Order: sequence, then C-alpha cells, then structure tokens
Amino acid sequence: MSARARAARASPAWAQLDDAALLRLRFRDLGLKIPASPVQADLVRLGEQLERRGLRFKPHAWFSTEWFSPDGVPGIAVPFFLGHPRLLRLERRMSGEAEGGNPRWRRRILRHEVGHAVDTAFGLRRRRDWQEVFGPAAAHYSGDYTAQPRSKDFVLNLEHWYAQSHPTEDFAETFAVWLQPKARWRADYAGWPALDKLEFVDGLMSELAGHPPPKRDRSFIAPLTDNHRTLGEHYRRRAAFSGSEERYDLRLLRIFARRKTPADRAAERFLAEIKPRLTRTLLKRAHAHPYLVFQVLLAVRRRARSLDLVVRGSKRDTERQIVRLHERAIADLVRRNEESYFL
Repeated sequence: MSARARAARASPAWAQLDDAALLRLRFRDLGLKIPASPVQADLVRLGEQLERRGLRFKPHAWFSTEWFSPDGVPGIAVPFFLGHPRLLRLERRMSGEAEGGNPRWRRRILRHEVGHAVDTAFGLRRRRDWQEVFGPAAAHYSGDYTAQPRSKDFVLNLEHWYAQSHPTEDFAETFAVWLQPKARWRADYAGWPALDKLEFVDGLMSELAGHPPPKRDRSFIAPLTDNHRTLGEHYRRRAAFSGSEERYDLRLLRIFARRKTPADRAAERFLAEIKPRLTRTLLKRAHAHPYLVFQVLLAVRRRARSLDLVVRGSKRDTERQIVRLHERAIADLVRRNEESYFL
C-alpha cells in the first residue's frame, strides 16, 4: 500500500466533508488525539529540549478550542485546528489566520506555554526571588495596558510584545527564549536589561535540574471530548465580536468601495500590507492590550473580506482613515468592557 493510500485510509471521514457539513459536527465527535496529530512531533521535540536542560518535567497536552496552560494544572491545551490539516484550512477560512498555523510559530507558542506549565509544576511564582525579577503574579491583566515596542526590558518571542502584558507572561516569554535550541540569548540580548531575566531563568532552571516537580496534576481542562458544541456554534460564538464589526460597515464603506472588476485591489490585501505599521501606531496611541489590538485588526480584515471591499483613493488618506476606524473600535470595546473576551 502506498504512503498516500495509507494516509487516506487513516484520515477521518469528516476530512472529506465540505465546510457546511464540517461546521455541523460537534467537537467531541472529531475524535482528535494528540499522538496521531501533527503536533505530536513538536511535543516530542519539546520534551527532548527540557530533558537536555536537565528538567525532569514533560507537560501533558490535549486538544481544546484554544491555546492555554491552566492555572493549577501543568499542561498545555492545543487548539483543535492543529489536529488535522482539514481543520487548519477551515480555521484560516473562518478566521483569516490560524494561531500557530506554521511550524515555527507553533514551536514558539509551545515554548511559551511550557513556560507557564513549568511555573505551575514547580510553584515558581510563589518564590520571592521570582517576584523580585518579574513582579507579583497576582497583578491585574490591565485592559488599558500600553506596549512599549522599543523597550529592552523584555525579551521578544511572540508577537505584540506579549512579555510586557503581565509578570507571568514575562516569565513565560523569557523561558521560551531561554529554551530555544541553539539559543544565542546572551549574544542576542547583550546590553539589554532583559538579559538579567534570562540569566535568572538560567540559574533557576539549573537549581531545578534533576528534581521532580511537586505539582503533577495530569487533568485535562476544557477538553474537546467534553465539548458538545458544534464547530459552527464555536465560530459564531467567537464572532460575538462580529456584532461590533458590523456597526462599522458604513464607515468601512466610506473608506473603501464595493468591488466592480476582478482587477480592483482588495481592501483585505491592503490591510495586510500595512499591518506592521498600523500595529505600531495603534499600540502607541490606543492604550489597549496588544492582544485586543490584534483581534480588532483581524476582525476588520475579516469584515473587509466579507463585504468584498476594494481600495479607492490615495493610500495615504486610506491609511489615515483606517487608523481612526481601528482606534474607535478599540475604544468602544474598552468602554463596554468587552476586552475581557480577548485577554
């Protein structure tokens, strides 16, 4: 039997369904298992990296609806769409982007999440020296947090300067950089105050090497096997933000135009091109959590695609209006306390 035939035989029946039929399936009926998924190889590699550093800890993992490492359980929840290529394609169509959808991005997230799991397994956040370096873990995740893109007090692993959002995220990001294979963090962060945090993590992990973690809970939190919701219900719920999106349709239609010919330049593509510059501008001016900014950027792009909008007028004027639209959307969300949905 050829490799292609074996793969087809092993592929679940739902992988052949169209989007409409797939969206009617319940999560629990997908039957996803980590060992049979593309994520397994990354988890094995992650375990090897931890072992090479002398840590007697390997986090367990399970599929859920999003990435997270729960408080009190030293494991990692992996989003369902990384369980099969068919689900990954669906996620990209429904959301415009899949978090961890390529190997490099996925491994960065896994190293970040294992940082949280190590924190939980060894109770690191309760240590006084940890708190002196990273701050109190009980600090509030502030909705009016403003990132400082040029700050050298924090490492850079995930997008949106995530280390700056909270002490536990600062530790997880620092741990992720420290754990990178063939890491050159001493050279990469030479002269940065963030190097002191990396040196602290290096010393702390040397102290923990060879010791089993006190916390060994292998529970699964919010696993797909307990989720009776359909994929369609999941995407509709996640698109709760779409109700907010649609309020800005008139403003989008003032900025862009409806497509008339195939040659018209898609607004979605224009938004993707200016995303780096737009992100920097919003983080400086919007006074919002980077993840909230990211969600608004993504939602506006989705809406532009749904309305099949195209660019009209000058790029400069269009970009200026787009900045104002995003600032208004972010301000509305913060004012109505909807930012908690995203953080």
